[in-house]
Amino acid sequence: MEALFWGCFIGGALFAVISAVLGDLIGSWLDGIFDFLSADFLKPIITASAITSFGGAGILLDRYSGLGTAAVVMLAIVIAVLLSVLVYFVYVKPMENSENSTGFSESELPGKIGEVTVPIPAQGFGEVMVKQAGGNSLHIASSWDRKEISAGTAVVVIETAKDGTVQVSELYPHPM
Repeated sequence: MEALFWGCFIGGALFAVISAVLGDLIGSWLDGIFDFLSADFLKPIITASAITSFGGAGILLDRYSGLGTAAVVMLAIVIAVLLSVLVYFVYVKPMENSENSTGFSESELPGKIGEVTVPIPAQGFGEVMVKQAGGNSLHIASSWDRKEISAGTAVVVIETAKDGTVQVSELYPHPM
């Protein structure tokens, strides 16, 4: 029976190490393979934690308690289920509900500071890079003041047009 416990414990530990080191690579290979598992408790992380904790609890109970084999197995199963439920509610469920989005709305652009990346002619379009919380975004831009704006100039977004272009003005206008 100890061989079963050690096999579960080592198998689960190897799964954890392999998924930590090669998780993204393996995840892209197996992309979508576990989509049929609609029950959350059947997800690989929950199953692996159950198998690992079953093995670990079985080893400890077998060595350090005077219980019989059947009692050790039943108690190890109970411990594995409890630890898996704990992993699910403490780690998996909160991570499923978290969101990390780099999206933004064009209505948030007015008032943002940017830098001209492609020169903006007085009567035409150029390009502006606006720094957002999630990174930088590039936008087609025209001059609000109908003045030429050179590349590298700091600008402020004045308005977002219906076609998605932004109208900008120099942040620090040059004196005439």
